[in-house]
Amino acid sequence: EMPDSMKASEETMAETIENNMRKVIIDEQAVNPKYYERMSELLDALIEERRQRAIDYKEYLEKVKALSIQLVNAGGINPTDYPPSIDTPAKKALYDNLGKDESLAVQIDYAVRHTKKADWIGNRVKEREVAYVVNQQLNDDSHLDEVMELLKNQHEYK
Repeated sequence: EMPDSMKASEETMAETIENNMRKVIIDEQAVNPKYYERMSELLDALIEERRQRAIDYKEYLEKVKALSIQLVNAGGINPTDYPPSIDTPAKKALYDNLGKDESLAVQIDYAVRHTKKADWIGNRVKEREVAYVVNQQLNDDSHLDEVMELLKNQHEYK
């Protein structure tokens, strides 16, 4: 749905695609920082390949397509990238951002789901209840603020 003048220029099309993908990465960064950081690095590498003419336009489009599918799926094309128990976007975000600790991700997910109350985000008392159970799972409050921010950004926990 782009103007014909833009479609005629491979460079313009490539830059438009890259800008749109970058926007998705930036918009979704808070949901899973580690995952979208990886996606950003892959996009940067792809942009560099294109700029150095290391790949032709058709190959570039195929790689962009594969990367865009990963962005849309927010967990990759291959579900086997995660252990079987890591089966929701929230668990994937916890897993990715807690050092790929499957047990910890599952425990925190369970604790949050069974502790959070309606409209907990923004309510100091309700947030403290969630923070308390998360802190019990972490056994270390040095990452508590980061984990709480991650939890607040998960659509599943709202």
